[in-house]
Order: sequence, then C-alpha cells, then structure tokens
Amino acid sequence: MEKDEAYAYGSKDISGAAIKIALTNDRASEKKLQLEFNQIGIQSAAVDYGGEFITSVMKIVERAVVASKREGVISESHAEQGAVAGATREAISQIMPKAIGLNVGGKIGIARYKDHISVAIFFGIGLLNLNEVAIGLGHRVV
Repeated sequence: MEKDEAYAYGSKDISGAAIKIALTNDRASEKKLQLEFNQIGIQSAAVDYGGEFITSVMKIVERAVVASKREGVISESHAEQGAVAGATREAISQIMPKAIGLNVGGKIGIARYKDHISVAIFFGIGLLNLNEVAIGLGHRVV
C-alpha cells in the first residue's frame, strides 16, 4: 500500500488492509504491519478467536470491538463501536452457511482510515485437520 501522502484511501484500500492484518502469521508480523499502516495513516488491530461457530458468534463480535478500542482504532462512541460490530456481523454472515455446526478459528483484522472501517475475518472451518478456509469481509462508514 505505498501511496503518496496526498492519496485518500477508500473502502477497497481499507478492506485490503484488514485482510492483510487478518492473514498475519504471528504477533511480530502483525505489529510490524500495524506500524507500516500507521505510517500512512491507517489504524489497525487484530485478535485471534476460536470455538464452535454458533456459540462463538457473540465472542467474535465482542473481541473485534474490544481490540478496536484497545488499539485506538475507534473511540468509546456508540457509533464507532456499532460500526465495528456491524461490519463484523456482516463478515460472519458471509461464512455462516459453511460454518454452522462446525468449529472455527482464525484471526479478525480491523482497519480504519478516516471514516472507513473494515473488518476481515479469516476462518479455518472444520474438524481435526480437515479444514476449509474462508474470509468474511464487512465495511462501514462512520
């Protein structure tokens, strides 16, 4: 995402940033990417999750909101928290048909630039080592 300083990032760019951070392999690469994004004005956060899909839905939404607040991506305002929760629910709903009744695990990536907020959720879906993989993506404007 190397753009000049005058570039105004849009929903496509911010969605790409959320996907990139959701796909990081470890905390070190996650923090490095967050630093790179920060230098170009994109705020980001990431958090892991896992469990049985149906019982994990609310935990996933909560983790996304809490991680966003912790990393300074959003404030305490209802509008910003609602934007992250809504984008997270949208990302989850895209994966729901594949995941119902199975275990899921992966990482949530959140990215923000000005009024654009995107949430990408990387899902490993399945049993044992027989996993399907998917990414759900949601976007909101605050």
